[in-house]
Amino acid sequence: MRRIFCFLFSLLILLPVSIADDAEVFDSWEPVEAAASGVAGSLSVPAPSAILMERSTGAVLYEKNADERLATASITKVMTLLLTMEALERGQIAYGQKLTVSRAAMRLGGSTAFLHEGESYTVDEMLKAVTIASANDGSVVLAEAVAGTEETFVAMMNERAAQLGMTGTHFVNCHGLDDPQHYTTARDVAVMSQALLAHKEIRNYSTVWLDALRDGTFQLANTNRLVRFYEGVTGLKTGTTGKAGSCVSASAERDGMELIAVVMNAGNTDDRYESARKMLDYGFAGYAAMTVWPDEVLLPVPVILGRGKEVQPILESEETIIFEKHKKPLILKRVELAEDVQAPVSKGQKLGEVIVECEGSVLIRVPIVAAGDVAKLTWWDVFKRLWGLLTMSAKP
Repeated sequence: MRRIFCFLFSLLILLPVSIADDAEVFDSWEPVEAAASGVAGSLSVPAPSAILMERSTGAVLYEKNADERLATASITKVMTLLLTMEALERGQIAYGQKLTVSRAAMRLGGSTAFLHEGESYTVDEMLKAVTIASANDGSVVLAEAVAGTEETFVAMMNERAAQLGMTGTHFVNCHGLDDPQHYTTARDVAVMSQALLAHKEIRNYSTVWLDALRDGTFQLANTNRLVRFYEGVTGLKTGTTGKAGSCVSASAERDGMELIAVVMNAGNTDDRYESARKMLDYGFAGYAAMTVWPDEVLLPVPVILGRGKEVQPILESEETIIFEKHKKPLILKRVELAEDVQAPVSKGQKLGEVIVECEGSVLIRVPIVAAGDVAKLTWWDVFKRLWGLLTMSAKP
């Protein structure tokens, strides 16, 4: 009888409690950007405009005149490649699909693969030509495959740039030949490079030093010298014109951290690569990545008046923070988790958070959420439970 009394007493106390009141425990949570900053003045690069970004978080580790609008040169092709990879992902085009070279593509000068009108190449071959050899003609072939015409493709480029928050960029072509209305910034190049590198398949092209077209008769050599000489390089794209100077978006990965070093308007190729190498060295030497996980196992949270007695808490998403290596001993993690939760519980409902701090500052908060739904007890459920307790009590 004592168990019956306790059950009824709990029911009378808890039924009036509103679900909203219980949910307000963590309503004040706000996301904190997971970024790290280098020590000002601790790095000097020859290029007039540059930025160093960590790919997975977008954390900026170094910048120099990163928002200055400058001629873009062939790093324009980062956006051309991004739209091509997205079209492949949608199934709009396929790697083995044959593309025919148009007269508009053949007429382009600058860096080309010497494509001839009427020739046929696969999407895969054009990705090689553009990514490895920076082929302007190949860029137009890909643009026409995705959008029908280069003009329509350029409109897509500008639309995608706006979606990515590239406020300092305007494209007028898909290849990067100089035009007064064709410009970008180091920061925007880093942003579109970050988006392109999210497509892992691009590394099948951007990490290749030598390849060929036309059954091996036309050699392709990567315009990015770092692919051959820098450890862990994953890409990405060079660019050089009279107006733009020497540019590069160089990416490399070590110890689970991928960095993007963008150099704009360098005076020569040596300054371009020296600037990129310095930034990458600085980033890998001074920073590290950490995936945010609680230090202890997350135990089930009791559910009050639920059809299930408990719900399993899980992290809402896998998050990474970038931190200065010398501060690793100062990084602290703590878990704030509700002692219990009132039914009904919805999958994804916030139950707490993992908080990562360093020297009193919050680096990131990762929500802890319910792994599944737990329905609220109905009166029929209550009756069945009560009947079960009465039946058990009546047994000798």
